Amino acid sequence: MSSLLIKGGTIVTHEETFKADILCKDNKIVEIGDISVLPKDVETIDATGKLIMPGGIDPHTHMQLPFMGTVAKDDFASGTVAALAGGTTTIIDFVIPNPQQSLLDAYHQWRDWAKKAHSNYTFHVAITWWDDTVAEEMKILVKDHGVNSFKHFMAYKNAIMATDDILVASFTKCLALGAIPTVHAENGELVYHLQNKLMAEGITGPEAHPLSRPSSVEGEAANRAISIANTLGAPIYLVHVSTEEAVDAIRYAKDHGQTVFGEVLAGHLTVDESVYQHPNWATAAAHVMSPTIQTKTSSRCALERRTSWHATNHRH
Repeated sequence: MSSLLIKGGTIVTHEETFKADILCKDNKIVEIGDISVLPKDVETIDATGKLIMPGGIDPHTHMQLPFMGTVAKDDFASGTVAALAGGTTTIIDFVIPNPQQSLLDAYHQWRDWAKKAHSNYTFHVAITWWDDTVAEEMKILVKDHGVNSFKHFMAYKNAIMATDDILVASFTKCLALGAIPTVHAENGELVYHLQNKLMAEGITGPEAHPLSRPSSVEGEAANRAISIANTLGAPIYLVHVSTEEAVDAIRYAKDHGQTVFGEVLAGHLTVDESVYQHPNWATAAAHVMSPTIQTKTSSRCALERRTSWHATNHRH
């Protein structure tokens, strides 16, 4: 393959900004600097006055996800085209096995769906049930397929919720494999109780969603997951953190030397729970997501404290 020279641009990384040329060969960067000696058959792009940035990595996507009777609107083709248009060149999607389903079977199903992706992609794999075969398949996924993170839903009782005994077993296996456990931190038992209470009271519209998931639901689960990881000596990554209580748990753990990462969703920082009172039902229902969009106070606290923990963009 011919070589590519990107000349005269300003390189922007997560640490510094500087002017330099970039020489690529066989689709890999082989040299950065003031490049004067050029290989044969080089194609040159003049980047003078332009910024050169690494492609974005979105660590949390759901392409064509089948979930509790629905399917995500974007598939791997349309979703990755949209990602590339915004400068995201890699996504990390989620393989979510049904309870009792082989992790490897689910992984290969997602790999098949992803064949039409237009960007780079990789996967987290969710732990939705547990026995010795799950532990063995986690090992195969890490050793043979490059998976290095496993997702745990503390929400969604009677569906894919990971109970405490599953968290302990899976976190322990992650630690042994050198993988990182990630968690959706919401107390599934409390959510289930509150949902049933609201339905019994006839409150079943979008306005019920935040009532079934007060901020303490996330705060309790975040504290519990972090405590379990700390006891086992494992790192932990909390996805779509939305409440002051969860941020406080992350900050406290990090201040005491624990390896904890938090991920933030832009919507949790810019929208508040008034969207669930919108007079147009479809508009209100379109904001039903978990964790729910919180009050302005909770979102503002998360925004003000975001510099104290690792924040990433998150897309659904």
